[in-house]
Amino acid sequence: MRYVILCSSILALWSLPASAQVLDAASPSALLKLHTDSLRGSIGPERAWWDATFYDITVKPDLSARTIQGTTIIAFVALNKGQRLQLDLQQPLVVDSITYEVQAYRNGALAIEDRPVSFKHEENVVWVDLPLALSAGEANTLRVHYHGKPRAAKNPPWDGGWIWKKDKRGNPWVSVACQGLGASVWYPCKDHQSDEPDNGAALHITVPDSLVALGNGRLRSTVKNGDGTSTWNWAVSSPINTYNLIPYIGKYAHFSEVYAGLNGPLDCDYWVLEQDLDKAKEQFQQVKPMLTCFEQWMGPFPWYEDGYKLVEAPHLGMEHQSAVAYGNGFVNGYLGMDLSGSGWGNKWDYIIIHESGHEWFGNSITTADIADMWVHEGFTMYSEVLYTECQSGKDAAEEYLVGVRRNIGNDKPVIGPYGVNREGSGDMYYKGASVVHMVRQIIGEEKFKAMLLEMQRKYRHKVVTSAEIEAFMNSYSTSDLTPLFDQYLRTIRVPVLEWGVANKQLLARWTNCIDTFHMQVMITMNGKPMLTTIGRDWKVIATGKVKRAKVELDRNWYATVRAVPASEMKGIAPLKIVSPELQ
Repeated sequence: MRYVILCSSILALWSLPASAQVLDAASPSALLKLHTDSLRGSIGPERAWWDATFYDITVKPDLSARTIQGTTIIAFVALNKGQRLQLDLQQPLVVDSITYEVQAYRNGALAIEDRPVSFKHEENVVWVDLPLALSAGEANTLRVHYHGKPRAAKNPPWDGGWIWKKDKRGNPWVSVACQGLGASVWYPCKDHQSDEPDNGAALHITVPDSLVALGNGRLRSTVKNGDGTSTWNWAVSSPINTYNLIPYIGKYAHFSEVYAGLNGPLDCDYWVLEQDLDKAKEQFQQVKPMLTCFEQWMGPFPWYEDGYKLVEAPHLGMEHQSAVAYGNGFVNGYLGMDLSGSGWGNKWDYIIIHESGHEWFGNSITTADIADMWVHEGFTMYSEVLYTECQSGKDAAEEYLVGVRRNIGNDKPVIGPYGVNREGSGDMYYKGASVVHMVRQIIGEEKFKAMLLEMQRKYRHKVVTSAEIEAFMNSYSTSDLTPLFDQYLRTIRVPVLEWGVANKQLLARWTNCIDTFHMQVMITMNGKPMLTTIGRDWKVIATGKVKRAKVELDRNWYATVRAVPASEMKGIAPLKIVSPELQ
């Protein structure tokens, strides 16, 4: 979850921090930014030849000085021959040393030793030069020691970094939010969505004995260090996106339950501030019905091995895999507000439903480039529609979806530029969900449900592109959905369904659209429903007594309608009737 648009004024307020001075494209500053964005957002030669397989992260924060000291072990395998790696670690964090495993003989026996390797920290990139090139299939590890005062988040989770807060009782309450900004804001890694560690990750967090330290996956052990601190050891057994690995530190209380899911018993653990325990036990009763609904529509929860976990966080919320951040104040809606204005959005807790939906879309199915984040946010926002349908029926779900469309800004395309770590428009939420919903109307209920279930089976724990998901959805349709995707995801134009009468023929066409646009759509003519495919050219949809006809568009399609005056219809010759609906 990157942001949610409440209204245009709030959107404008949120966008202020990002509204830096526009750089001259030819200026040194602009060229440096372009180079930096490209290094961060693309798979260059120093990233392409190796694959991260496991992260072992140890971090010890100083809660008073707001500094961290850490060691990250990165296991990797060579995909092709290579010697120089690009790691990412955002300044002002400092790399102290990097070592590399080599084989050596000691006392006549072969042993594995860590040997220093040369590196150079430039801006937010660490260039690592191995002593010898690795061949395809060879595996090794890097051990990176680092320290410093990491970037602090000013407005989490929208502005990322470390979050240094205190709870209402004055206890430290600390975490990280880094989606978009990148996990390298707090630990060294290959900071690109396309490379998830195949074998998972481990997280070791050292904190004062009086506090609890939480991480992703399952708690393996808690070790008292004898110096007033304890180290909490967590491990994730499944692939995980680097930005999802997050520490939580605070005065936490714990309760749990077991959900009887499609794949058997699912452990559900809840960690909240001690003073919020009673409120959490009441509010988190929404988890089980949510899991039942989502498993029905989208298949088994993707992380049975690591469990389901909600953690109260010092910010609104984020989809941290197997440790979902919760900060919605134990109220329904979005901080008590209904984003749809329909009334249905206050029937459930937005953060529980939305961020948990990301366990399927965003965490299990992940896009290689954040330009395609609509796959995360559009489908996850649609999980809110599905949950509303499970709880209150189909009409309620449609009313919720239609209501949230008021938040669409059409400021820029939903899909952003590739290779520069840049998302598209925030419309990826509501417009993305509308795209999913229109596909549902076109392919029908049975196929739509089968599509969602097969999508999770086919792409479970995988990295994808928007193009792959579009092609997959297209395979379930008898009509080509490509123009629909191109229109709604790659342009900001909202199609206009024009209709008018000429020569005793009722005609319709699409305008304000791409040249190839056509779409199957449900319309009503004088209250009579009709499912028909309309393109850019005028099409006959009725003949005979049509002078007083009226055409309306079904609410499940995101488009506008315009009745063309008779004066504008003059000169249109009688059209040949090719519409199957009229034959």
